[in-house]
Amino acid sequence: METAKKTSRKSESKASEDKIKSAYVESVLTQGQRPVSVYKFCMDLGIKEDEFYNVFGSFDGLENQIWKGFIDKTISRLKADKAFQTFITREKILAFYYTLMEELKSHRSYVLFQLEHFRRFEIVPEYIKGFKAEFESFFESLLNVGKGNGEVARRPILDKRYPQLFWLHLGFILLLWKEDSSPGFEKTDAAIEKSVNLAFDLIGKGAVDSAIDFAKFLYQNKIK
Repeated sequence: METAKKTSRKSESKASEDKIKSAYVESVLTQGQRPVSVYKFCMDLGIKEDEFYNVFGSFDGLENQIWKGFIDKTISRLKADKAFQTFITREKILAFYYTLMEELKSHRSYVLFQLEHFRRFEIVPEYIKGFKAEFESFFESLLNVGKGNGEVARRPILDKRYPQLFWLHLGFILLLWKEDSSPGFEKTDAAIEKSVNLAFDLIGKGAVDSAIDFAKFLYQNKIK
């Protein structure tokens, strides 16, 4: 009986969390800014403040969980795909990027709102810290497998920074996607493939051909 009560409370909490997230995103997109206060947000939503604070400590915490949800869903989808487990590391990273971009596309208006004044991914805003931690942890596990099978070169000190370097790479992809007006974001997809191939040549071997190919792509497909 006690287990049933705990399960019920968790379900109610999850429903409340999802309701608040959806209402917050809608409020931000329709008003063009954050709600002026938690009190006003809750009043408009028709809930008590304590219901908000039971699941989120602040708007910063709420935004952090929204972004963390993007990467959690992405990783869950990949882990549930049996084919993903058979991929080499390069293919797994490509699959991650394509799956993540599909997830973000479903929330593009909100993501663009958040990225509006964002230019440098080495400066991590509060709302994306949980996302970044999950990203680097997931990439560290993928790259460690790559080191084990020889796909990723072991380099003293530098190879420990590979997850952070891929984080900066993701920043490049997001800023490119933000400005991409091609059908189906085809230019972003092409940039992902070419830049991941280049990255693996750099952390493995044979960088020159990929570097030239990617530079040519950027020159021929200037996104304005």
